[in-house]
Amino acid sequence: MILLQLSAAQGPEECALAVGKALRRIEREAANLRLKVQILESVPARHPQTFHSVLLGVEGEKTEELVGRWAGTIQWICQSPYRPGHRRKNWFIGVFPCALPETAPLDDAVRFETMRASGPGGQHVNKTESAVRATHIATGISVKVSSERSQHANKKLAMLLIAHKLSAIEDEKNAEQVARRRLMHHKVDRGNPVRVFRGMDFV
Repeated sequence: MILLQLSAAQGPEECALAVGKALRRIEREAANLRLKVQILESVPARHPQTFHSVLLGVEGEKTEELVGRWAGTIQWICQSPYRPGHRRKNWFIGVFPCALPETAPLDDAVRFETMRASGPGGQHVNKTESAVRATHIATGISVKVSSERSQHANKKLAMLLIAHKLSAIEDEKNAEQVARRRLMHHKVDRGNPVRVFRGMDFV
């Protein structure tokens, strides 16, 4: 699995909309490549289907191909749907692959709670307690995972997410990593975009 972070950085609502459009485009391209994509975390923005950030898990034989298409700055050229007459038509977001942590936290350092999954999913939803909330006891870091149908798979993914968060905390203790993460989440390079999309159809 590769973790892929989509970020509007400090951009306005139009950038959050671009993140939502990029997410749907990535999901379509992943389906064509027979890849599995899961939304592991998301920070919704003000409008429906818009996001400040989304963390994806991507799995499959051609994962590197998909990541290679998207990693970097994405430019969207479109008149603002929120501010008619606004002069700006260029919006930028960032797509960043995140390294998986080398080691996961020990099982005895994590407390698990099971619950019934909620949301779309047909007959399997609310039938079994497959959703999992995992809490890292030492730090209080908590994640909820319900994207898989089996409790075992959700526990495994929850451990991965906690390890990712713990790794990020360790990174922030290092000045170089702090600068790198600040660049990732608060500033998107507006030059040399890896892909450019146009119009509300995001083509």
